[in-house]
Amino acid sequence: MLAPIEIHAPRSVSDASALLRRFGDDAAVYAGGTELLIVMKERLTPVNRLIDIKKIDGLREITVDAEGTLNIGALATHREIARNALVREHSPHFAALEGIIANTRVRAVGTIGGNLCFAEPHSDPATLLAAVEATVTLASSEGSREAPVEEFFHGLLETDRRPDEIMTKVSLPKLEDAAGVSYQRFKTHERPVATVAATISVSDGTIDDARVFVGSVGPKPQWMRIVEDAVRGQEPGLVLFQRAGLLAANDAEIDEEGFESAEYKRHLVAVYVQKALQDASEKANARTS
Repeated sequence: MLAPIEIHAPRSVSDASALLRRFGDDAAVYAGGTELLIVMKERLTPVNRLIDIKKIDGLREITVDAEGTLNIGALATHREIARNALVREHSPHFAALEGIIANTRVRAVGTIGGNLCFAEPHSDPATLLAAVEATVTLASSEGSREAPVEEFFHGLLETDRRPDEIMTKVSLPKLEDAAGVSYQRFKTHERPVATVAATISVSDGTIDDARVFVGSVGPKPQWMRIVEDAVRGQEPGLVLFQRAGLLAANDAEIDEEGFESAEYKRHLVAVYVQKALQDASEKANARTS
C-alpha cells in the first residue's frame, strides 16, 4: 500500500522546478510512474509529494529539426516512440528497441525521460542512446543545458540531473550514411542481464570508426574504448570481433548482484559484443553498397 501522498500539477517547467526546490528530498517528479511507484510502495524512498509534470505543454512532442536531429519529448511513452513515423524513419534501431521494452503495460505508460532519470542499470534505452551519441536536455527555472547520455549516468540510480531540474527531451543525431547500428541483449525476465550497442562506420572495406557500449552488467553503461581501438582500421571479420568481445569481457566492470555469476556475465559480454559488432558492420556495408 502507498502511504498518503500530496500531488502537485504544475503547468510549466519553471513551476515544477520551483516546487522541487521548495520541497527538496520530500518530492519526486511523476510522469509514467512505472519505476517510482514500486519503490514508494516498498517504502524505499522518503518521498510523499509528487510533482506531476504530465500537463506541461511540449514535453511529448517528437520532431526532426533542420540539422536532421531527432528530438523526442521526455514524456513520450515507449509505445508512442516505437510507433512514431519520424522515429522509424530517422532511427529505426531505436524504434525497434522501444517496441520490446519490458511489457505492454510499461510500454503504454512508461516514458523515455522517466526511464533515463531513474537510472536503473537493467534498462534498455541508455546503452543504445549512449552508442549513437544522443543527448538529453535538462531544464529548470534558471535555464536549460544539454548533457551527453554517456555522461548522464553516475552510478546505480544516480544521474547528472540536479535536484531542481526536469528532463525535457532526448536528442538523437542523424546517422552517418556509412554507419550501421546494432543493439543486442540477453534477458531472462523483463529486465536485461546484459546489453551491448555498437555503431560502426565502414570505408573501403575497413572499419573507419566504432563506438561500443556495454550495459546492465554494471552500475551504468560502460564505454568500451578498448574495443573501439582494437577494431578501428581493421577489416571486419569473425576473428577480429571474437577478440574484441574478449577484450570487452576482461575490461567491463561487473556487479556481483543478481542470480548470474560474474564469470557468466563476462561470458555474455564477450558473446554479445561479438554479435553487435558483426551485425553493425553488416548493416554499415548494406548502407554503402
